This record gives sequence, structure tokens and C-alpha cells, in this order.
Amino acid sequence: MAAVAWLSTVIIDCPSCNRAVKRLAFSRQINGLRYNFVVAGVNSARRRKSRASTTITCFASNGPSPSEISSTAKIRSEVLSPFRSVRMFFYLAFVASGSLGGFIAFTQLLGALANSSRAADVPEILKGLGIDLAAVSVFAFLYYRENNAKNAQVARLSREESLSNLKLRVDEKRILSLSAFRGIARLVILAGPAAFIEESFKLSQPFSEGLLERGVLVVPFATDGNSPTFEFEETEEGTEINAKRKRLWQLAPVYVAEWTKWLDEQKKMANISPESPVYLSLRMDGRVRGSGVGYPPWNAFVVQLPPVKGIWSGLLDGMDGRVL
Repeated sequence: MAAVAWLSTVIIDCPSCNRAVKRLAFSRQINGLRYNFVVAGVNSARRRKSRASTTITCFASNGPSPSEISSTAKIRSEVLSPFRSVRMFFYLAFVASGSLGGFIAFTQLLGALANSSRAADVPEILKGLGIDLAAVSVFAFLYYRENNAKNAQVARLSREESLSNLKLRVDEKRILSLSAFRGIARLVILAGPAAFIEESFKLSQPFSEGLLERGVLVVPFATDGNSPTFEFEETEEGTEINAKRKRLWQLAPVYVAEWTKWLDEQKKMANISPESPVYLSLRMDGRVRGSGVGYPPWNAFVVQLPPVKGIWSGLLDGMDGRVL
């Protein structure tokens, strides 16, 4: 929940009234909205006794700031697409080359049109001009598409980085961030009313052992403020099974306001109703594997995810099966 602020001072001189106006502006993000504050102080020199007046104005803005994109997200984007910057450089170089060629061809066309003795060169000049314009259009489109893909990837990685900073309670003594589970577990986040969490728990019971073998841990987050109740069968035969189920559902979110803000932002971006129950499946490296509205497909997780132990351990790290 880091707040970003910018400070600037502007001096404005007014010859007619011989006064100086000083403005101090800063911006702060509060509850997902950006508020820009402007403090203006006016000192008058007309009177012997100077009077200072200060005005504070505030207005909100939802536009993202480049400073909100973490350096980690940018580095991860470069690692995932190492040749993107090279491609974008060459696209710009080809656009510049085509533009220069088109400008030269255009000037030649004007000279040919003005001189009747060069009329035979007009078709050839038009052909070259058309090739240059087509090249500029194609490479400009490729650069535009590559730049949009880069911005989308950086934004997605930045959201994942924000998710990794959220906190989880492991037990009464330990609180860890999601990033601490990278390389250890595949987290499945459930967000919805307590009744939705309880029903998801019941649906996961037949797959508890298979989910644990694949490193799956569930993070239940009740959005209605009620605490879900998990019922375990207290029998001698079911002691080991209950221990596995408790381990599967042992995590609990802390700092609820931060979780709520992050989930509301994701639902808004996906055009999902704020009241809709959703699930979010993470890969072993902490990246988002899949998401959806409603109950998570426990059986699909067991079928698609490789075990974290055995002969497949290490070989399929980062390959978490088909994206849902």
C-alpha cells in the first residue's frame, strides 16, 4: 500500500500587481484513487503589512503512473521476452528508413510533375513511394502491437508482484507473504461468501491427497465478513485424512483491506461483478496460471498438475499443465 507523491514548486510573476504566487503540488493514492493536492500561497507587496493566503485544492485521477510499475516487473518482462527490445529497435529503424525514403520519393515526384521531360519517371517514382509507405505502415503496426504486448505483460507482472506482497497466516506464530511460497507450493485463492468457501471445501475432499501431492494449498478469503466452518470427521480411520485436509486448508489471509482492494481491482479489469465468487490458481513460480468464476476444478488440478515429488520432480518445474 505504498503511496507515491510528487512535489513541485512553481513561481509565477505578475507585473501588474507585483506579486509572486507559489504553488506546492503533490499527489497521493488513497483507496485506489489518485488525489492531486495543490497548495497555493500568495504574498502581496502593495501594502506595508504583507498578508499570505493559502488555498488547498484536491481532485482525483484514476490514471496509472509509470512509477507504480515496479522495477522487478520490468526485469521479469525482459527475462520472459529477451528479444522484444531488439525487435522494437529494428521496427523503429525500418519506420525511420521508410519515412526517409518516402520523403525523398515525394520530392522526386514533385519535381517530375513540374517537369514534363521527366513524366516517364512518374510511374517508377510512384511505385517506390508506394513501397515506402507500405513498409512504414507495416513496421509501425508491428511496433504498435509489440509495444501493447509489452505494456500488457508489464502490467500483468506488476499485478502479480502486488499479489506476492499480500500476507498469509500459516499458524499462530508465522505470517508470510505469498512470495515466500514460490518454488514450494501452488496456491489456489478462493474469494467469495463463507457459504461458497464451505461448499468448495466439501467438493475438494475427494481430491485432498492428490492436491497435496501436487503442492496445492488453498487460501480461503470470505468476502462477506463471515468465517467459514470446516467440518472434519473425528474418527480413528479418518485421522490421517483429516490431517491432510487441514494442511490443505491451513492458510488464512491477513490485512483483509489489502486483499479486498487487490481482488476488487482484478474483478473490475475482468468486468466481473464485485459480488461474484472467484478462484485464482497460481503456478509454482508465483505467476497466475488460471482463474474463473465459481468453484475451482479440483479434479482438473489433479489431472493436469505434475507431482512435486518423485521422478517428475524438477523436470517439470514451471510447467504447470494447461492453462485453464
